[in-house]
Amino acid sequence: MNRLTGRVALVTGGARGIGEAVVRAFADEGASVMITDVLDEAGRALQEETGTATRFCVADVTSESAWASAVAETERTFGPVSLLVNNAGIVEFGSIEETDPAVFRRVLDINLFGPWLGMRAVAPSMRRAGDGVILNVSSTAGLMGYASLGAYVASKWGLRGLTKAAALDLASDNIRVCSIHPGPISTPMTAGMDDSITVSQPIPRFGTPQEVARMAVFLAADATYSTGSEFVIDGGATTGSMILNSEQD
Repeated sequence: MNRLTGRVALVTGGARGIGEAVVRAFADEGASVMITDVLDEAGRALQEETGTATRFCVADVTSESAWASAVAETERTFGPVSLLVNNAGIVEFGSIEETDPAVFRRVLDINLFGPWLGMRAVAPSMRRAGDGVILNVSSTAGLMGYASLGAYVASKWGLRGLTKAAALDLASDNIRVCSIHPGPISTPMTAGMDDSITVSQPIPRFGTPQEVARMAVFLAADATYSTGSEFVIDGGATTGSMILNSEQD
């Protein structure tokens, strides 16, 4: 229960879903956690529930000044940042022709530009801390294509590549950077999705935010020889299909 004692974390999109689970798991393991989100009420409620181990600040991940303020507030409250979880993200459905250019850019701004700003903002703080771990929450959509999700797929593939570039850029500062690739996870983002999308998986169910959070703890605390790597948590969805032809020879 003390694998992250002495660590200072900043978690984006931390008010609910996967982000909330990561906040709780990190705090349970002894970390001090700055929760950031645009959901003010939910973020403050989580901070009140988790107590002195956490603080909350409203932050738009697409704003360079918001990132600077969030890092500065984290340092004033807890000390230099040593863990960053770039979790904030959105999804928009639409084919290539149907998607409005402004929607496409908004998805990339939040899902890709935001994490880039975040890594840029925390790197000096992590140098002051002496080391760091950055976890970028991508998706199975960063490993394969999905119809009617062009903007989301582009953003998550981009985040996967950005992770590798950042791992190389920051290695000399003892900063590890990895990407996490969840499949179907029960969160507010997937609330409207039918269970049928998981039936052909080796593990035929939705995952939980807590399962993703446990992977994040492992990467932050124990995966000390991993950087620039993808860690997939998808019930085996990207392994292949288990659907068989019903006609037997």
